[in-house]
Amino acid sequence: MKKKPTARLAQERKALSRLQLIKLNRGLGRLRRSNRFYKAKLENTKLPLASAEDIVSLPFTTKDELVRNQEEHPPFGTNLTSPLARYTRVHATSGTTGRKLKWLDTDRTWAWFVRCWQEVYLAAGLDRDDVVFAAFGFGPFIGFWGGFEAAQALGAMVVAGGAQSSLQRIDWIRDSRATVLLSTPTYALRLAEVAQENGIDLSSDSIRMTIHAGEPGASIPTTRRRIEEAWGARAFDHAGSTEAGAWGYECPAGSGMHLLESDFIGEVLEVGGDRAVRLGESGELVLTNLGRWDMPVVRYRTGDIVRLGAEACECGSPYVCFPGAVLGRADDMIQLRGMNVYPSAVEQLVRTQREVVEFEVEVFRHREMLEIEIRVEVSPRSRQDTVCDELSRTLATQLGLQATVRPVEAGSLPRYELKARRFKIRDD
Repeated sequence: MKKKPTARLAQERKALSRLQLIKLNRGLGRLRRSNRFYKAKLENTKLPLASAEDIVSLPFTTKDELVRNQEEHPPFGTNLTSPLARYTRVHATSGTTGRKLKWLDTDRTWAWFVRCWQEVYLAAGLDRDDVVFAAFGFGPFIGFWGGFEAAQALGAMVVAGGAQSSLQRIDWIRDSRATVLLSTPTYALRLAEVAQENGIDLSSDSIRMTIHAGEPGASIPTTRRRIEEAWGARAFDHAGSTEAGAWGYECPAGSGMHLLESDFIGEVLEVGGDRAVRLGESGELVLTNLGRWDMPVVRYRTGDIVRLGAEACECGSPYVCFPGAVLGRADDMIQLRGMNVYPSAVEQLVRTQREVVEFEVEVFRHREMLEIEIRVEVSPRSRQDTVCDELSRTLATQLGLQATVRPVEAGSLPRYELKARRFKIRDD
């Protein structure tokens, strides 16, 4: 694909804005009539809106607000637009902070969720001849449920990889001649590690593409490169959340992450504020979904940090593009001696050290100062002290980060199937 003429893109953007306005006003009308949570929030809002840009007149929604609502009105809160008997699916956030958030879908809104996931596949080039292996434990976490059903809807064969060890999953991938792997980026690397330990060369097998979600790893260049080399396949990123839905797919031209604007209205605002960032700047992604009105989010502060693309995309899509996809999480940012440090920036540099098999980062307070220690498992073929010294110099040179890098015993660090928790903050 090539860039479209500016006038053509402008026309497509105007048509897109009209479509968004129709969907938005229709949904907001339903919320004001039938949704207790949003009826209160929209009480002072003049409806219908005159343009999609008028969405800025609506109040924000936050995760803390939604969690608190469910705690005060158990079990599912008041953000329900239909009678409870019409809801057929329950999912939940991972709840790693101890405050999980439950999310419900009707048949109608789940069909919308699955259609959004189909856009991920269509951009990646999935076809009916593909065999998709979902390396995912199927539980309440929404994970790859949408990806599993979207592949079926597109006519591909799907293999469920739940309740299996990593070696069993590798055996199933090879035995079924799977061509597409669904997993977190961390788990794709873990499967590659297990394969190597068992003398299996995955790069010569049938997988032709890997599709990832759950964490930013697949958009971190060094992590992506490791995945692609290990599997001999192209890695694609995807973005979404339990609350908002499958909002982003990777640009086929490799320009970043496209926001699926036919089904979402996105704003990129200063972190914690309401000022829209300029083209080329980074900020927090705020989302309104336009097809999940039975349990929606309106102006939802996702906490995802993205950079607003400044140019028309090479692939010709009129949808906004975020170069580098999700750059990090606003709540994951750490301030170390006056510097803002995102875990994704640290991972990018750690992964440049090919001898590092796995790593873990701990931030702790020492004499009133925050310190950072990085523990690494080093390939047995390499000298541990040399690798640690090189990584320490790289972090200091590239990030200005003075970190203690310490080798640990092979296999001693945790491995993850879903979202990795490599960054830990110890508050002594």
